[in-house]
Amino acid sequence: MTHGVFLPPLPENEPVKSFAPGSPERDSLKKRLASMAKETIEVPLVIGGEEIKTGDTGEAVMPHQHRHVLATFHQAGPKQVSMAIDAAEAARRDWVDMPWEERAAIFLKAADLLAGPWRDTINASTMLGQSKTCFQAEIDAACELADFWRFNVHYMQELYEEQPISSPGIWNRLEHRPLDGFVLAITPFNFTSIAGNLPTAPAMLGNTALWKPSSTSILSNYYLMKLLEEAGLPAGVVNFIPGSGPVVGNLCMGDRRLGGVHFTGSTGVFQTIWRTVGENMTTYAQYPRLVGETGGKDFVMALPDSDPQSLAVALVRGAFEYQGQKCSAASRAYVPRHLWPDVQERMAAMLDDMKMGDITDFTNFLGAVIDAKAFGKHREAIERAKQDNTAEVVLGGTTDDSEGYFVEPTVIQVADPKHDLMRTELFGPILAVYVYDDKRVDETLELCSTTSEYALTGAIFGRDRKQLRHAMDTLRFAAGNFYINDKPTGAVVGQQPFGGSRASGTNDKAGSILNLLRWVSARSIKETFVPPTDYRYPFMSE
Repeated sequence: MTHGVFLPPLPENEPVKSFAPGSPERDSLKKRLASMAKETIEVPLVIGGEEIKTGDTGEAVMPHQHRHVLATFHQAGPKQVSMAIDAAEAARRDWVDMPWEERAAIFLKAADLLAGPWRDTINASTMLGQSKTCFQAEIDAACELADFWRFNVHYMQELYEEQPISSPGIWNRLEHRPLDGFVLAITPFNFTSIAGNLPTAPAMLGNTALWKPSSTSILSNYYLMKLLEEAGLPAGVVNFIPGSGPVVGNLCMGDRRLGGVHFTGSTGVFQTIWRTVGENMTTYAQYPRLVGETGGKDFVMALPDSDPQSLAVALVRGAFEYQGQKCSAASRAYVPRHLWPDVQERMAAMLDDMKMGDITDFTNFLGAVIDAKAFGKHREAIERAKQDNTAEVVLGGTTDDSEGYFVEPTVIQVADPKHDLMRTELFGPILAVYVYDDKRVDETLELCSTTSEYALTGAIFGRDRKQLRHAMDTLRFAAGNFYINDKPTGAVVGQQPFGGSRASGTNDKAGSILNLLRWVSARSIKETFVPPTDYRYPFMSE
């Protein structure tokens, strides 16, 4: 046992590399991409530190070259899920007893491994398996995840330092215990950093976890599991169990030892999780913590005095970076009538110049959408718009899945502000635009606030501070992450804690102490140094 009041290194955001022509990081990443593209690896489950192969396999492919298989991965069945729960429970006692600074050291080391020798591997596997450009992979898989690990250590220390006052003769303490049960982490395909953070944020606080990764991000997620092992994470603290959602989820949520669920994904799936946990409530040993970041229909609201160039760039970047597959991607926009022709022309010029294709070609701005199901959904939405007399495809609108799942950046102008395209999440490179009468700003702000069931991210553009203030007030509950004169994407750990409310989740703000609070169960301890020896109080005297 070590003794001391320990101060971990102050966190700083990991610098984003440029990958400019001639830079060493560009050459190094290209070499790793080439070598990984030649491999077809076998991905096992990792339960209690042991690699397990079930024989029930799936394939991980390149979305931009969907005939190219990157990995064959094994999937968990009921037996393996039960094994993983038992492994997490078996590891819990030693992990809880490990001093917090020793747990912190593991994740600080993981961050340095990620920022250093593992950077190319995690970036390249994210690019190939999830069709991200080098820049989109860098800001996500390398920088954001390193930030999560470093900043969460800092927040953990702050959390543990939260202590009550004591009166004379008494010492009051607050013990921030982990939950009394395992945590199920269900992670999405679109951010490698989220996949790494969801099981490890609870683990950092002394919890043990089952990690169910998305089947479309298996490659990068498996390499993250191997990185954590190299960093010294003990066996069983995080158990890696690819598999179907119903199999893994239902078995975990049916176990009385469930301590919590850390989820990022669709609103419908999270509502099903919530319902299932509610139905099983009488069987649990404790009330499970449910933390979820779900869907969005993220907006850009342009006021009449907006700068057209800044607005056009924000719409193009916000809607089409990573093929619109960010939880925060701009999906609907409200543009004043007098500005729209200029903004549309500027966007058209940018889209004409924009390249889409294989992400190993660094001149491409976009890759492919994640899989055939997503491609079909986006193509169908575009085709419906083409047949709809209340909507017009004004930019883009073509799709091609012959080689990869490519959907051209598409802008659809709608006549009805409550059109389905302004309400339904598509999660692809499709932006719906409602052009409003310049004199109806207040009415349009109200439409922006109330049309969608979601409240994840949103942005306003304008110059007049009074009008900006009014817009902020009207849209106060329409977005958990709100941007002024900027696109609604790109939240940075330690700078813009991320999460939304309404149908967008529990707003527990990943990348802040607020999220870590959800993974502890505090115990108040009062110690009296000289206890009373007489039952009588002074007021009882004559």
